[in-house]
Amino acid sequence: MTDEKAPVITVDGPSGSGKGTVSQRVARALGWRLLDSGALYRVLALAARRRGLALDDEPVLAALAGALDVAFEERPGEEGVRVLLGGEDVTGELRTEACGEAASRVAALPAVREALLGRQRAFRVPPGLVADGRDMGTVVFPDAPLKIYLTASADERARRRWRQLRAQGVEADLAALYREIAARDARDASRKASPLRPAADAVQIDTTGIGIEEVVARVLALAAEAGLAPAVRGAGS
Repeated sequence: MTDEKAPVITVDGPSGSGKGTVSQRVARALGWRLLDSGALYRVLALAARRRGLALDDEPVLAALAGALDVAFEERPGEEGVRVLLGGEDVTGELRTEACGEAASRVAALPAVREALLGRQRAFRVPPGLVADGRDMGTVVFPDAPLKIYLTASADERARRRWRQLRAQGVEADLAALYREIAARDARDASRKASPLRPAADAVQIDTTGIGIEEVVARVLALAAEAGLAPAVRGAGS
């Protein structure tokens, strides 16, 4: 059950800004729960494609979102969580470029965002929550005591994704990745429902050329300053 008194740290930003990894490590360091809101939209997009649904059919997609059989399981010793759709592990499928592109399209639909709002807020339980997404600080948890907005240049984010894919043995075209990221940025920033933008009271961090550990350390320091983490154990613990 949602506990509105449980503290929340929101980490928003565009794709490739590092918010996923930063959120995971901050949550682990604090011993808090993690919400990867983007995974919900990716699961919805995957479920819709498997059913042959159009990604612009707002009423149908909103109904599907409300009844989505999705679960998140911790992976001891590993970063991130395992995502289950109808009991099937779909974690790998969710990280493809095609799924990310489809998720960006369904996330632009107001009725879909409304359908998933309650499910996201239900993650707010003691001792606290680190919420990773694009509108966590502006819409989902506007009362969060600490809001972080991560960004990086489109060139940097495309290179990160290219290196990630290469490490997985997947061939990728850097120029194509840049175009996809730029298009996704434009769509996310211009959508009518919860456009991508930093909250007025968010701390903005440009991660271009900065290592993940440095960003994590800064977020943990901000959490301590806000009185949210009296005994931070460190990003790698």
